[in-house]
Amino acid sequence: MTAPTDETPTPDLLYSEAEEDLRAAVRSLLADRSDAPTVLARVESDTPYDPQLWKALAADIGAAGLLVPEELGGQGAGHREAAVVLEELGRGVTPAPYLTSAVVATEILLALSVREGPATSLLGELAAGRRVAVLAAPFAAGRPGGAQPVAVVADTLEGTVTGVADAAAADVLLVPTTDGLYAVEPGAEGVAVEPLVPLDLTRPLATVTLRGAAGTRLADGASAVDAVRRGLLAGAGLLASEQLGLAEWCLTETVRYTRERHQFNRPVGSFQALKHRMAQLWLEVVSARAAARNAADALASGSPDAPLAVAVAQAYCSRVAVRAAEECVQLHGGIGMTWEHPAHLYLKRAKADSVAYGTAGQHRATVAELVELPAP
Repeated sequence: MTAPTDETPTPDLLYSEAEEDLRAAVRSLLADRSDAPTVLARVESDTPYDPQLWKALAADIGAAGLLVPEELGGQGAGHREAAVVLEELGRGVTPAPYLTSAVVATEILLALSVREGPATSLLGELAAGRRVAVLAAPFAAGRPGGAQPVAVVADTLEGTVTGVADAAAADVLLVPTTDGLYAVEPGAEGVAVEPLVPLDLTRPLATVTLRGAAGTRLADGASAVDAVRRGLLAGAGLLASEQLGLAEWCLTETVRYTRERHQFNRPVGSFQALKHRMAQLWLEVVSARAAARNAADALASGSPDAPLAVAVAQAYCSRVAVRAAEECVQLHGGIGMTWEHPAHLYLKRAKADSVAYGTAGQHRATVAELVELPAP
């Protein structure tokens, strides 16, 4: 891949009217059913996900089918619209299997290019919000294409995968193996899903163990690798939008708090040192928005530069989200350190997201591989 030229199409970083309407609908839903006290209460329970919230988001609003063509039962939208949903889920640090099911798993099934059979049937159910599918791969995975931990032995699946995000909420596990891609029912014989204690309590992790488990084969080896690669690329690209929403909330709340908090009979936000810190953070968040929108637009348009746009977005947005959350905790003072304030949820989500689908360092290495700078 060469450096951009004058003939490279200009990405559309602005939000359309339809995207803003979608944002308003999702934000209204989350404000009503997933505010900070509700999220805190749910992460303290054994069931962080609210099935009624997921039904309203996935089926009533139709967010689960945004990437799916209308002829397959979806909304026929695209990655830009899905990115808007993830911005709002990041802003509310909402526990919901949207990224893993409606983006990664859905994109994998779409990549199979099958118009009939079990993959298409499953895709329709995901688009309708009736089922949740999760890729059985570590959430903190690096680049795809390495050795598969699950093998096919005598037509059954054998292996263990650790750190699978949202596995406990899944109705179907998409399992990459040495022989292809299989769909596995979590409740089937020989399948064990053991919850782990994650850093980010709003996105549960689990260990999936397969011992003589039966599965439905969806694709052969080569097709499966390509489909999983495409799914993880979309996941990493749209994860940047979740990180953007998270960073925007942290910045907004920090500015609001420093305007209200007084010391020496003055708002602490009026102190020059804090002004500089928040101004710098604002610049970084604005830049993160450009990077995240560019990745979403590249994925939506099928641009050949999509891998580069995704790598740039992840390399930058991961750092900005963590920095915004750290500043939020610190500039809230003592209250930012308490369990009752949601700032710690944002910091934990930002930290967990920073190693999901590849670290910032791995994405920077990808940028170096993809870009060939012109000779001076």
